[in-house]
Amino acid sequence: MRKFIFIGCLLLVQLVRGADAPKQGGIDWQEWTPSVFERAKAEKKFVLLDLHAVWCHWCHVMDEQTYSNPKVIELIRQQYIAVGVDQDSRPDLATRYEDYGWPATIVFAADGSEIAKQRGFIPPERMVSLLQAIIDDPTPGPSVIIEQKPQFSSAAALSESLRTDLQNALLAGYDQKYGSWGTGQKYLDWENTEYCMVKAREGDAHFEKMAKQTLAAQTRLLDPVWGGVYQYSTDGDWEHPHFEKLIQFQAENLRIYSLAYQFWKERRDLQAAESIDGFVRNFLTSPEGAFYTSQDADLVAGEHAGEYFKLSDAERRKRGIPRVDTHIYGRENGWMINALVQAYTATGTQAYLDQAIVATKYIIRKRAMPSGGWRHDAYNEAGPFLGDSLYMGRAFLNLYSVTGNHDYLYRALDAAKLIMDRCQPPGKEAAGVVTTAFSGANLSEPKPGFDENVDVARFANLLFHYTDDKQCWQLAECAMRYLSTPEIAHKRRAYVGGLLLADLEMNSAPLHIVVVGAKGDPNAKKLFNAAGAYPVNYKQVEWQDRKEEPLHKEIVYPDLPQPAAYVCTNNTCSAPIFKAEELAARIDRILNRAKPSPHPEAKAGGTNSR
Repeated sequence: MRKFIFIGCLLLVQLVRGADAPKQGGIDWQEWTPSVFERAKAEKKFVLLDLHAVWCHWCHVMDEQTYSNPKVIELIRQQYIAVGVDQDSRPDLATRYEDYGWPATIVFAADGSEIAKQRGFIPPERMVSLLQAIIDDPTPGPSVIIEQKPQFSSAAALSESLRTDLQNALLAGYDQKYGSWGTGQKYLDWENTEYCMVKAREGDAHFEKMAKQTLAAQTRLLDPVWGGVYQYSTDGDWEHPHFEKLIQFQAENLRIYSLAYQFWKERRDLQAAESIDGFVRNFLTSPEGAFYTSQDADLVAGEHAGEYFKLSDAERRKRGIPRVDTHIYGRENGWMINALVQAYTATGTQAYLDQAIVATKYIIRKRAMPSGGWRHDAYNEAGPFLGDSLYMGRAFLNLYSVTGNHDYLYRALDAAKLIMDRCQPPGKEAAGVVTTAFSGANLSEPKPGFDENVDVARFANLLFHYTDDKQCWQLAECAMRYLSTPEIAHKRRAYVGGLLLADLEMNSAPLHIVVVGAKGDPNAKKLFNAAGAYPVNYKQVEWQDRKEEPLHKEIVYPDLPQPAAYVCTNNTCSAPIFKAEELAARIDRILNRAKPSPHPEAKAGGTNSR
């Protein structure tokens, strides 16, 4: 059973709900719309974009110090139109300027061209100098480099040499002393860790050591009082946390610790997953069961909260609770639903699945678009955005894999279709799925994001296996042509685990397990649950009830008097397996015999009768 640290915290979350805190100072902050540039042309002014995060300590410091400075205010009022945007609310802007934040400060000419791009906190004196320098000379500064579009790869796969280079980069970038990757900020890079776990399951002891060291080290960033994981630690170790708790970090840490528990059954990993889920339930869950976006790093905006987070529960509450951003975004809920499904498959705890289904029903009611796909917020300011349909699509596919409910599979396919229609560039050899639809209303050319394209490739590839829809395979190829371009791949340095996973999966077939039996039969349910619990992260699990229309009519299974599971590899299926407790051992023997199938021509299961 899972531990629940607090009782009655839902009321606490309700008490801190509300609109975004207003930015400080005497600046007339505007929203990011095309009318901003129309006004800038009319008034012959520059546009200053403050792209911030509502949970971000240094963003608060910049509000308190820089944007409250009289000289800064005076210069902005005279020559600038100031635009403030929460980057969580605009994935298109966040993707474009993710290398510069948060906060990110971008200054534009009235025609929308960039003049300056600045990373992080800017002290008042330096901001005054920057603003005045642009007024004196509005030509683009050295921070603005014209992006040269690379010659994208024509192959939707990594070359052998590039794959080797990326594997070596991942290994070389690992911190042998402290674990994880990099020597500045320390956190669990979930895709690198997942890749190490997959390699460990293949028998590589070095990758297993890397994964387990990182998982153990990351527990230092778990809040010992409220649970949940802090975003990262500075100073190259695990002792200097930044205290914001973002739903993405909760979701991906929950997913990885659950997967680790599924693989190795270590109590530490289960406890970490329980800690994260307890925090999300108590602080980041709405009364309707959907998920909020973040909890702030600061109790008082701009003041470091290190001493506060050393306090007990009662002492913290006496001082107050850091602000919770109560926006309910489609993308963020997709992340969390996906993690909860993984927690369910790893532990068999029904409460995880129930939690995921409640949030899913909310998103279906409140974020579904009439034309298909998913809105980011209650209203689309510039979307639809790729992330909302992508991560809800992935959530639906994973829900299908643990429920056998065909409606989830159809919703996953609908989400993929919207991505194809709105975010996939035209042309058979197109490369890179973009963050938002091709539209002049976005004020800038749509840009592909590396992480999103990794997840598009993995999602669309697996969906292809489930549906045999060739368009899904083509979508995966589009993402991989972008990712397998050496210029793109090498920019990630050591953080390439996701790309290596996408390449691995697109060049092999998933473990395919089919349970044939009535949905109401408890023995069929046991077989289906055992299939989901088998410790492989890349698998295709299906439940065929003869009363339902089969998804693959060309595949025929024997008509037996009792439920049976079949393990399918290399266009063949095993003999029927009748006992859930025997399934794992049978799969082990089959996988030891089987050789991976090339993809997609020899897709597992194929179109042969069985």
